[in-house]
Amino acid sequence: MEEGQEGGPSYLATLNEEQRAAVVHEGSPLLILAGAGSGKTRVITTKIAWLIAERHVDPYSILAVTFTKKAANEMRERATALEPRARYAQIRTFHSWGSYFLRTHAFEAGVDKNFTVYDDDDMTTLVQKAVPELTKQQAKVAAKKISLAKDFCLGPDSDSLYTVSEDPKFPSIYTAYQKRLRETGNVDFGDLIMLPYQVLRDNASARRDVHLRYRVILVDEYQDSNTAQFLLLQQLSGVGEGAPTYVSVVGDDDQSIYKFRGADVQNILSFQKQFPGTTLIRLQTNYRSTSEILSCADAVVRNNEDRLGKTLVSARGKGKKPALVFLPNQDDEPQFCAQIISQAYAKGVPYSSWAILYRMNAQSLGFETEFLHSKIPYSIVGSLKFYEREEIKDALSWISFIANQKDELSFRRIINKPARGIGGTTQDKIVEAFLSAGAAGEGNVAGSEGDGLLLGGVADGAASVPEDRRTITSVMAGLKLSKKAREGADSFCSLVREFESMLGQPDEGGASRSDAKLSSFIDAVIDKSGLKAYYHEQDDIAETQKGENLEELVNSALLYPCTVDGLTAFLDSIQLDRSLASEGGDEGGDRVTLITVYNTKGLEFPRVIITGMEAGVFPREDKAGDDLEEERRLFYVGITRARDELYFTSCQMRRLYGSTRYTGPSLFLSELGDGNVRVLGNNPASFSFDSGRGSDPVARTYRTGAEVYHDDWGYGYIIRAGFTDEGEYVISVKFQTGAVKKFLPKYQGSSLIVSE
Repeated sequence: MEEGQEGGPSYLATLNEEQRAAVVHEGSPLLILAGAGSGKTRVITTKIAWLIAERHVDPYSILAVTFTKKAANEMRERATALEPRARYAQIRTFHSWGSYFLRTHAFEAGVDKNFTVYDDDDMTTLVQKAVPELTKQQAKVAAKKISLAKDFCLGPDSDSLYTVSEDPKFPSIYTAYQKRLRETGNVDFGDLIMLPYQVLRDNASARRDVHLRYRVILVDEYQDSNTAQFLLLQQLSGVGEGAPTYVSVVGDDDQSIYKFRGADVQNILSFQKQFPGTTLIRLQTNYRSTSEILSCADAVVRNNEDRLGKTLVSARGKGKKPALVFLPNQDDEPQFCAQIISQAYAKGVPYSSWAILYRMNAQSLGFETEFLHSKIPYSIVGSLKFYEREEIKDALSWISFIANQKDELSFRRIINKPARGIGGTTQDKIVEAFLSAGAAGEGNVAGSEGDGLLLGGVADGAASVPEDRRTITSVMAGLKLSKKAREGADSFCSLVREFESMLGQPDEGGASRSDAKLSSFIDAVIDKSGLKAYYHEQDDIAETQKGENLEELVNSALLYPCTVDGLTAFLDSIQLDRSLASEGGDEGGDRVTLITVYNTKGLEFPRVIITGMEAGVFPREDKAGDDLEEERRLFYVGITRARDELYFTSCQMRRLYGSTRYTGPSLFLSELGDGNVRVLGNNPASFSFDSGRGSDPVARTYRTGAEVYHDDWGYGYIIRAGFTDEGEYVISVKFQTGAVKKFLPKYQGSSLIVSE
């Protein structure tokens, strides 16, 4: 082993004081609070190598767990590069270790040692087999709830199961599913954590074997652990049982952003209490960002009360002050981004050094459109391009079919989604009849030639019509179909007729005869066709944002009139954008990154623009209390992705929910501090910085997001708070009634109480 300057291995010499202290720590449990960009992976891999080489710990007795296969592979490769014997340590994901344990203790767990791990689709199928009366969509919801219950280590008979689902039928569905699953001898992903915990909890022999084997347990990204993983760690370590296992966890409470996946920030916040005698080491030297960027991050996240606390110090110097840019509307936002990116590119800055961050996937549309027309290459991380997303294709197929009812591809995409009892065979029959009618020069239709789209359920033998009036729907209306298919066909035709009637005709000058916007038409199509409910239900199951993407499609049509010409112009503009996108070549090379803030976790970029910094967008309108603190941590994650330059953009108007709305600046912007950013654009009259008075006792009690109760107005939460120029602390409260009222807590505190 090569020696360093102080007699230790050479790799210790590359560590700073905090990192070295964490690596050589022994004895008591250790909590490494690793700030963003502080080199936590280096610490944990160096610690594995140091334990093996310097403390002569048998690598077979070391267990290191993390959350993704990629992270586990990187950890293994880096540790082995420092100490070849590290390849004999168990460096795995949580679920991989759970699978290994269950195959070793299959009998105790009540599973077949050759079990298969069921994924989400398998779970849905098994739920349906166990409870046949459930539809596939209901089974999907139940399967998602079962997975969540297992993340909390809750069985079918748990008294706390209501916290996962208040449906009185859920316990019996869960019970039936578990019975069927055990009969197969297989497991699902939740079992890979919950079953090992239960075996270790209930089986002294298995617990003793584990404690004898593992003398060192290391956990990475501990802030992302859920309840089941926390309970498993307790059993593995033998805390409270006198087991000699050394436990060290690495994480950052300020980057805990996966509550929707079951992650519990309290696991890291309460670690010192759960593991008595814990040593806390903070890694606060940041090697990624400049100090000006870190000042913004610290100014924001220190407003969270539920944190252990740390202050990042840059190893790179001061750098360029971040910019807060106020823009008139959302169309100016992508134009501003395109302008500064193009200007930088002209000076030799590659496109790939830029990342555009947004809170919701739906926000990508404006940037995609602008970048296509500005010929700025881009790639989207974590999702498809806007017009390639399933839900958008479905909605566009609907409105395309209304514009042209001879469009076979659009027809096939929408006719049975959601299900209408018109399967592939029936679809073939309809299309063949339509094509045959075209070849014969005639078709079966309903009604007279004054009936617009000539729809309706009629018997075979209706009058023939000219070819330019023949449509798939008119042919479908006259076909003989099964009862179920006939009902679905009539329902579909009725919908098309209703949608067609909503489109007005322009006057002789080409202008719309009404003030209606095409956005209201598209919103109605998405709603009444069933797509809105269909995708919102998917969002509830899979934590996706398909419903929001559909809303953004509606918003994008706000500038078009609700006429046939308006519809075709809208479709033409989309087709142009899609054609430009197809000319962009492959996804590699020099490209701007478009990405949600969630997907940036673990990434970094030289130049970052965090967009959509408005109230109701980021943070979301429904966030308060703990949820608001997680939104603030998400913002902190976004800030700390930037290495050299950082911008925040906020629009005074944005198209939301099918209408143009005035939007106030995000409350997070006021927390940045006026000394930490340079302001560009017109500062809204409603905006002011916190001015560093957040330590005021009244301000700390009546904080933004806090839930309150008022004697006259009832329950609500604080949506805005700040000091006036005269030094008075003013809050705005949104009550459950929808009313928003302003208060001076200093004088009205007796009638306005903060809920515990």
